[in-house]
Amino acid sequence: MSKSSNVVPEARAALDKFKMEAASEVGVNLKNGYNGDLTSKQAGSVGGRMVKNMIQKYEENMK
Repeated sequence: MSKSSNVVPEARAALDKFKMEAASEVGVNLKNGYNGDLTSKQAGSVGGRMVKNMIQKYEENMK
């Protein structure tokens, strides 16, 4: 599935906000649009933080 075909198109803004928050938490300066100047390590740290936050929220909701 490509990035441009979202299952829930309305979720794009929320996901972008979530990504920006995760980037801020790990100290990566993201900008809106293209971020091809990031290193793999920086991009991976943002994605890793997003997954960590999702797992934490899921675990909190299980209690």
